[in-house]
Amino acid sequence: MNLTLEPRKMRKVAIVGGLRIPFVRSFTSYIRTTNQEMLTAVLDALVKKYQLENKVIGDVAFGGVMNVSSDWNLSREVVLGTKLDPRTPAYNVQRACGTGLETTWQIALKIAAGQLEVGISGGTDTNSDLPVGLRRSAVWKLLDLRAAKSWGQRLALIFKFRFSDLKPAFPAVVEARTGLSMGEHCEQMVKQWKITRQAQDELAYESHQTAAKAYEEGFYSDLIVPFKGVEKDAFVRKDTTVEKLAKLKPAFDKSGQGSLTAGNSTPFTDGAGAVLLASEDYARKNNLPVLAYFVDAEAAAVDYVHGEGLLMAPTKAVAELLKRNNLKLQDFDFYEIHEAFSGQVLCTLKAWESNDYCQNKLGLSGALGSIDRSKMNIKGGSVALGHPFGATGARIVASLSKMISQKGHGRGLISICTAGGMGVAAIIEK
Repeated sequence: MNLTLEPRKMRKVAIVGGLRIPFVRSFTSYIRTTNQEMLTAVLDALVKKYQLENKVIGDVAFGGVMNVSSDWNLSREVVLGTKLDPRTPAYNVQRACGTGLETTWQIALKIAAGQLEVGISGGTDTNSDLPVGLRRSAVWKLLDLRAAKSWGQRLALIFKFRFSDLKPAFPAVVEARTGLSMGEHCEQMVKQWKITRQAQDELAYESHQTAAKAYEEGFYSDLIVPFKGVEKDAFVRKDTTVEKLAKLKPAFDKSGQGSLTAGNSTPFTDGAGAVLLASEDYARKNNLPVLAYFVDAEAAAVDYVHGEGLLMAPTKAVAELLKRNNLKLQDFDFYEIHEAFSGQVLCTLKAWESNDYCQNKLGLSGALGSIDRSKMNIKGGSVALGHPFGATGARIVASLSKMISQKGHGRGLISICTAGGMGVAAIIEK
């Protein structure tokens, strides 16, 4: 007997809404606060806002970059610390700065495939609770000591310890294969693409101005929940000017040729965010709002070890996404381009405008073209709002969905660069 299975039709994925705690400078307001504490506060607020108490959610995906070893089951522990039904499953995800978008993509795919009716995504990060460890040399000697069978063996191993073994091993925010930080890599990019210091400072200024205006309009009032006495993002500077930014010294290349500064780069940030997604049927039955729909996403990588720009992978991810969805770069009402550095955003825009780059690197017939900059990061970007590595994707998805909902209809493009020469992009629309 032959059975023919009909292909399952992919369903639309509703973005119900998202929440986050205020983003703050590391080692300040959230000092000695763990990822679990921050993420639990966010999830608890999300549960309360959408009346999810005692409900089983199909799946929960969270992640962070700066993880201590005890956070091996972070997502599940966070769920168990909230008023969700404790039978709600959860798992960890990590794709560097793209983690928050990656978790949303994964939950969206499960809903689209009919495997879930409702799910929660998001991420967190803190530099104020760094995973400081022991050096490998000390760890290996301790393991040998633990396995020793006699006191004589133990004493011999103890005498092998050196003072250098006891030096703490702090996590280095550098690329393991080049030894360079993300900022140092971006310095190479802006020199290659001839991005000026003034252009970078101007973009940073715009980021602060649009963020400040968004706060004045009350845009973030229902997207942020107070945490530890903090009620708004700590970095937004309405009073900054291009002239003030121009006075800051280069932070990465101090040879006199550098152009990336503390003012046009994202600061080290602590924070967390979460997004609620559902099928249309679940949203309707539970009287949940539908702000927008998660349409599609793409990940890409570049060979940064051999010369490609570390943060240029989103150019490839976006190109593939446009091709698959039969869209042009100009077919969007909103552009949310993560501002790891102002210079990285400008390199991305310039690459899309380049015939040579689009033909030789992206395999296209010509340039993707320019975007309308007045539609980019219109409620502030990461330079002004901050960038907790694992949480930025959740911030962007929640904010962009609200923008589209306020407009009544529209389409938004998300582009996020990550460590390791990767990039994640997504389309949201209504």
